[in-house]
Amino acid sequence: MAFTLWCILLGVLLIVMTMGGSFIARLPLSAAMLYLAVGYGIGPAGLGLVTLDSLQDAALLERLTEIAVLISLFSVGFRLELPLSDARWRIPIRLASVSMWITMAAIAALGVLALDLSWGAAVLLAAILAPTDPVLASDVQVANPGDRDRLRFGLTGEGGLNDGTAFPFVMLGLGLLALHDLGAGWWRWFALDVVWAIAGGLAIGSVLSMLVGRAVLHLRTRHREPLGTDEFIAFGLIALTSGIAVLCHTNGFLAVFAAGVALRRIDARPAAHMNVTLSLDAPTTMPMHDPDTERPADAPAHMMLGVQRFNSQLERFAEVGIVLTLGTLLVAVELRRDMLWFVPVLFLIIRPFAVYVGLIGTNVPRRARGLTAWFGIRGIGSIYYLMYAITHGIEPALAKQLLSITAAVVVTSIVAHGISVTPLMTWYERRRSSRKKAPDPA
Repeated sequence: MAFTLWCILLGVLLIVMTMGGSFIARLPLSAAMLYLAVGYGIGPAGLGLVTLDSLQDAALLERLTEIAVLISLFSVGFRLELPLSDARWRIPIRLASVSMWITMAAIAALGVLALDLSWGAAVLLAAILAPTDPVLASDVQVANPGDRDRLRFGLTGEGGLNDGTAFPFVMLGLGLLALHDLGAGWWRWFALDVVWAIAGGLAIGSVLSMLVGRAVLHLRTRHREPLGTDEFIAFGLIALTSGIAVLCHTNGFLAVFAAGVALRRIDARPAAHMNVTLSLDAPTTMPMHDPDTERPADAPAHMMLGVQRFNSQLERFAEVGIVLTLGTLLVAVELRRDMLWFVPVLFLIIRPFAVYVGLIGTNVPRRARGLTAWFGIRGIGSIYYLMYAITHGIEPALAKQLLSITAAVVVTSIVAHGISVTPLMTWYERRRSSRKKAPDPA
């Protein structure tokens, strides 16, 4: 009976979101807010269809959130079409490094001074909450692969990079809690968890993606192979790059992100000669084509369109599943009132300060800088890092404390950013259109 009700609820939810998607997009709501409410309703507080325990089911939750983040990171990387030499890349790199380090330092200091955490627990909390989320930030990310807007490009790239660059600090926190080997003088952590994990992950993702992508194009353009399942390239690359990266003890998140970026760079002019709009708002409008009659010059563009459509569908399914799961967990989370002050401090003081310092010297307009400071969306990545820490042996009392803070931050982010994204981005696009009609200079 429970399975039947699950099917009915999921079917109704997907149909409602499909039929009412354009209407919901005009409201000060986000899809994640609706999924969260539905998840809460099917949990123990409502219909009781799902009962999850954040400690006992941590391994399952870790895998589910990991898959969702991997899918989203590949999609994020695939949207970033600008060449790496473009000056706009400075924005996400600065946000994912300088701004994130400032955020982690501030959170860790508050953890020790105000939350009575040990340095290991405080560093772990900082690593969990510092990165922004690529899964729930689709409304503020690039609208299409050629989008050159600094705000959208910066937030998209930041979400893709900082989930990977935060991972070494998760390991540092676990090491300070005596749950990971840091080596004498932290040499092992710096050499393997930082330098090798980041550099190796980026290299593995880039090389594998280029090899696979060029092999597919070679078969199609040179040998006329009717490869009609380009969409599977995305899923295959996600699984291949993350798996090999983990086997090589590198960062799987950065590997998948780099794979998405590299695959997009195989053809620098996707669909430009086909008059096809690569809009993420209409991912299913890809024109049908026959591989047997396809011109060799069109093969790269058709492959990019197929991968993009599949990416969008995968990403939306992942968002539905994970946010529903988060909603079911809320009943079991003890939200401590004495810690709720931490949430506004993070979003209204720490995030803006970190962004403004990190973007010093970049050519980002004031209004874009302000919106970047506000849209530091936290979500699935934070849940993943927390579950990773739980499965690696942190004490139950600490796990519950970190879960309380993390859940409060993520739920607040889903609601506050979900309510504000439509009016703020509408205002931003209106101002941008009225003040600048010429192409955005580099």
